[in-house]
Amino acid sequence: MRQAGRSLPEYRRVRAGVGMLESCRTPELVTEITLQPVRRYGVDAAIFFSDIVVPLAAVGVGVEIRPGVGPVIDQPFRTAADLDRLPDLHAEQIPDIGESVRLLVAELGPTPLIGFAGAPFTLASYLVEGGPSRDLVRTKALMYGDPPLWAALLERLARISAAFLTVQIAAGARAVQLFDSWVGAVPAADYRRLVQPASAAALDAVHRAFPHVPRIHFGVGTGELLADIGAAGAEVVGVDFRIPLDEASRRIGPQHAVQGNLDPALLFAPWEVLAQRVRDTVEAGRRTPGHVFNLGHGVPPTADPDVLARVVDLVHSL
Repeated sequence: MRQAGRSLPEYRRVRAGVGMLESCRTPELVTEITLQPVRRYGVDAAIFFSDIVVPLAAVGVGVEIRPGVGPVIDQPFRTAADLDRLPDLHAEQIPDIGESVRLLVAELGPTPLIGFAGAPFTLASYLVEGGPSRDLVRTKALMYGDPPLWAALLERLARISAAFLTVQIAAGARAVQLFDSWVGAVPAADYRRLVQPASAAALDAVHRAFPHVPRIHFGVGTGELLADIGAAGAEVVGVDFRIPLDEASRRIGPQHAVQGNLDPALLFAPWEVLAQRVRDTVEAGRRTPGHVFNLGHGVPPTADPDVLARVVDLVHSL
């Protein structure tokens, strides 16, 4: 998961006194933070260190990431006039992202780098709510109350997400992940009609530009949406910890590999309990068309790095 390094003491040292957005836009810092869990754990790929709102800030949206809160938008999006504040993203606006990727690829050697971007629905939720929200009331009110405006907003965000990913691929990323943190709040029928087209458009734009680059699509709380998320077009569907991996694969269909899905809370259980659940996850993955072992959501900041190292070693041994 994208937060793989945030539990590391070396991460806290290099981030001390540096804001999140500044960290994400400083190539040397992005390189160091991305490499830290690769060095520490010997994982099979690096995850590009970034944040969901980085491309929004790059196109001029007023946003800050407040510690302990998350992204906060200075002028939330509520009307059609707000669309004028959301231009397309172009590579020349994010030269630091390409530079970060190039530095990383040079350091990583044969270890592949996975690019990262937020999905249109989750980006829209921050823009409309003005910050993190548990119930997404304003987002849903706009989605249901003004479908044309909602579609126009997600269409623009799909182009921004795709542009952010293609810049990373052009600089050397060998796979990309589209991350939809809050989409599990949407019923399946509404997801198909009001959300999936934009995610599919972003994934399709990446595929048209770089047809041989694998795409991963992950959302949280998406057990009832898995088939539809798979239909959005990515080769790999991320599965959170709420559903057995092989059952998730059955819902998604045989044309997709799966990613996941150890419950992060198990990192705090006794080792014999954790180890058995790791084995169970690997075994469930053997019953799927393809499996990328991962957690079923982010690494908790208080996780013990030594426990994570033992998990990686166990997975490699299996």
